[in-house]
Amino acid sequence: MVSQRGLEVLRAIVQDYVSSREPVGSKAIVDRHQFGVSAATIRNDMALLEEEELIVAPHTSSGRVPTDKGYRLFVDHLAEVKHISTAQKQAIDHFLDESVDFDELLGRTVRLLSQLTNQVAIVQYPTLGATRVRHIELVSLGNLRALCIVITDNGRVEQRLLDLETDLTEADLSELRSTINAQVAGKLLTELAESVVSLSTSVSPHLSSATSHIASALSDSIQANRQQKLVMAGTANLVRTEEDFHGSIYPVLDAIEEQVILLKLLTEMKADAHEVAVSIGREHSNSGLEQTSLLATGYTSAGESATLGLLGPTRMDYSNNIASIRAVARYLTRVLDTQ
Repeated sequence: MVSQRGLEVLRAIVQDYVSSREPVGSKAIVDRHQFGVSAATIRNDMALLEEEELIVAPHTSSGRVPTDKGYRLFVDHLAEVKHISTAQKQAIDHFLDESVDFDELLGRTVRLLSQLTNQVAIVQYPTLGATRVRHIELVSLGNLRALCIVITDNGRVEQRLLDLETDLTEADLSELRSTINAQVAGKLLTELAESVVSLSTSVSPHLSSATSHIASALSDSIQANRQQKLVMAGTANLVRTEEDFHGSIYPVLDAIEEQVILLKLLTEMKADAHEVAVSIGREHSNSGLEQTSLLATGYTSAGESATLGLLGPTRMDYSNNIASIRAVARYLTRVLDTQ
């Protein structure tokens, strides 16, 4: 069993190692922290922590660094989750509010989170489930082409290029636009293609072909969005912390590029009391990410849940990162709820 002082020594080792990237010795702990005991006493505490496999010596006659088990104990019981500053809150609010559509909002979200944490930020697109159609717009591009734009109730915008057999006049577009929106506005996105197919008998005969093209484009769009997608930012941050990875960093980069692995890990993680799930090192073995930590929390869009994540080396500022991902997820949900 580890004593209370031993746990505080572990906290000091984690914090100092995260800050300095240097193994932490007993003398450094005595100098930097107010334990009120000798370096010899701290060495005894560290020996007990090492027996419990919470810390390890990276090489002979060095200080100690946390193990995956040590980081886990720190995250579960010792980490003091910070509160983001008022300036950070205002920056998040302003940056996300400037988004013009759903895709840009998610792109801004991961860029912002990456900048706040210096880690790789990941956001999962929500499934279509409860998403409803707000409006469908049709724009003629000339030369037998038109643009079909679907706007959903969560601000998502889908665009599909249509190749037509005849050019559409403004009157044709107006008829198609009015008829389609009367039929599908407010319906679930998953019901959209089927609803449009039945419209071919509700428009002028010369527009039935265009209606079929629109139905096909909408069907393709829905099928594409059924597949789970991720948006990422900040991969370059991994290269900047390459010293934290033993051997090559390429397995980590390969695993990130293989989005199926990340999706599986994110969906399997369960949030803790801080509303954030944390998977550390070998806890997600056989993934190529054994030298990383993955943080995840949820956000909602039109009643559908999806995941916001952070990926970085196990030597990361867990307190700051947990606070940041939680705050950004809450703001993202709020922005989506007000659209």
